[in-house]
Amino acid sequence: MSHMAPVLAALAEPKYRDFSSSLLPGVDGILGVRLPALRKLAAQIVREGDWRAFLAEPGDTFEEIMLRGMVIGRAKADWEEILGHTERFLPQINNWSVCDSTCAGYLHAKTHPEEVFALARECLSSPDEFTVRFGTVLLLDHFIDESHIEEVLRLLAAVSQDGYYAKMAVAWALSICYVHFPDATLPLLQSGRLDEFTHNKTIQKIMESRRVEQKEKQALR
Repeated sequence: MSHMAPVLAALAEPKYRDFSSSLLPGVDGILGVRLPALRKLAAQIVREGDWRAFLAEPGDTFEEIMLRGMVIGRAKADWEEILGHTERFLPQINNWSVCDSTCAGYLHAKTHPEEVFALARECLSSPDEFTVRFGTVLLLDHFIDESHIEEVLRLLAAVSQDGYYAKMAVAWALSICYVHFPDATLPLLQSGRLDEFTHNKTIQKIMESRRVEQKEKQALR
């Protein structure tokens, strides 16, 4: 149990716990603390506390793990140290929520873009489902831009991890690639290189996007 456990327990809401549990079947130890409160705590730990000591503490509730990811994403240290903390954290990720929130708040993508891109690329070849999702969502959140789009598409097309949450992340990322760079992404969708599940889910997510015009959706159908 971390020293933040009593703070988290005080912030927990039973109704929100039930709601979160319904979205995360099979995930144990959910207290029911809302994400904005966790982000605020993470910022406070980094700003005022000894964040290294916090990362070294035990604690396996959903929120303690989530908070650990958020702290790593904000911590001020040289890249080698951050990378070490990240690599030790990755095996603790066992659900899409911790994965995606950690990626969204991984501020090192701004300060160390090349190193974070290399980390994402390395994660994509992992045998672990959520490590692959972590790499994919890092690309999705921070690297779908003019200078990276071709490499991002190449990397996503080559992902071979068969886990549901890894494949869903690839489809989600490819749909965002299409929204921003349709001309670059369409040839991949037409190439037959994606497995059937990823191909169909990518197109489904593009169809759900309000940023894609109806005539484009018709062509994709």
